[in-house]
Amino acid sequence: MTEHPIEQKRILATSVPGPKSAELAARKAAAVSAGVGTGLPAYITRGEGGILVDVDGNQLIDFGSGIAVTTVGNGNSKVVDAVSRQIADFTHTCFMVTPYEQYIAVAEKLNALTPGDFDKRTALFNSGAEAVENAVKVARHHTGRQAVVAFDHAYHGRTNLTMGLTAKNMPYKHRFGPFAGEIYRVPMAYPYRWPTGPKNCGDEAFEEFVSLVHAQVGEENCAAVIIEPIQGEGGFIVPAPGFLKQVQEYCTEHGILLIADEVQTGFARTGDWFACDHEGVTPDLITTAKGIAGGMPLAAVTGRAEVMDSVHVSGLGGTYGGNPVACAAALAAIEWMEEIDACARAREIEQIFVPRLSNLADEYGVIGDIRGRGAMLAVELVSDLEAKTPAAELTAAINKYCHSQGLVTLTCGTFGNVFRFLPPLSAPDDLLREGLDILEAAFAEHAR
Repeated sequence: MTEHPIEQKRILATSVPGPKSAELAARKAAAVSAGVGTGLPAYITRGEGGILVDVDGNQLIDFGSGIAVTTVGNGNSKVVDAVSRQIADFTHTCFMVTPYEQYIAVAEKLNALTPGDFDKRTALFNSGAEAVENAVKVARHHTGRQAVVAFDHAYHGRTNLTMGLTAKNMPYKHRFGPFAGEIYRVPMAYPYRWPTGPKNCGDEAFEEFVSLVHAQVGEENCAAVIIEPIQGEGGFIVPAPGFLKQVQEYCTEHGILLIADEVQTGFARTGDWFACDHEGVTPDLITTAKGIAGGMPLAAVTGRAEVMDSVHVSGLGGTYGGNPVACAAALAAIEWMEEIDACARAREIEQIFVPRLSNLADEYGVIGDIRGRGAMLAVELVSDLEAKTPAAELTAAINKYCHSQGLVTLTCGTFGNVFRFLPPLSAPDDLLREGLDILEAAFAEHAR
């Protein structure tokens, strides 16, 4: 693995958060909107590999990667060098005014890497939500239809349209409406919580999907179906095997575009370049962001050439979309992933995590489900294994304990009872194991 200038070691110099972080938290309260929350208010000064260093000198183990953004690790030397060179040359011109090669190079790379052997085109943007918005724009423009179908437990962003696509009210949608129209919601093939059990989940969920689209939308009115191949904020829900493929075939049959939202799953996170690859699903459009550029803001819509090229000239774009510094970072991050075989590394991380998580499930009767793939894993906590009662308070308590011990953990899920694990692929094995030791101590403290 990569050598790191910051020793890949947890250090607790003070409490977490420490006194200097507390001072900054007070400044935040006086200067920043209260609507902007922080999960762990330990203010960071440096990062490298799987370690974050805060203002008090604590070295924290990172199991979040900035929500799947720093997949290649903070301080990745390839990314740092590429960004430094690009900044020295120029920082911005706006591709729509005076273009540059870096944008084209990223588009070429995405066209080659994303699922499907057909001719593709790419447009670059700033964030996952912006990519989703533009994918919907493209789908509506190309099909001449308006309706978009999304799923229960979905998360697609915080803009008005993407909030409409998102399923969870608090904190994402509460009192922010009205939202964009012509959005319809259907059940997700959620094996753990499917009423008749996981064996029936895929086929029954697909039958409900078909029935609801036919009755409530009309196939001829549907521009697109948008789905996360593994749902993110909704709880790292992995659809029942075969469900995605059935949805793809249905969309193809009815001239509906399938949009795969791979903002959180993309770029080797799940043990494949894209989560769609696992079942051989080929979307018409795919949205990417987060892990694409090693921490720099960049997003993309990639899709079939005839679909992407159907939009009139200047119908797509944005001032910062495909910024040259972010493009340089993306090319370097992808090069690093190719060199180390990042997909294999994600699968190695899965082999480290899953046995330890399984042991926790055996020892404590609070883990109802272990799910995910690669370095995108989760456990769902319940207070009653038979009733599957969500244990949100226990989840929060374990999360708080981990934070206090210098482990950056994240929760998610529609019911607030899911732990998600998104470590950087550059984190060394011994650091990952130490983080799991802390997680085990947290369960021992709170879950007996």
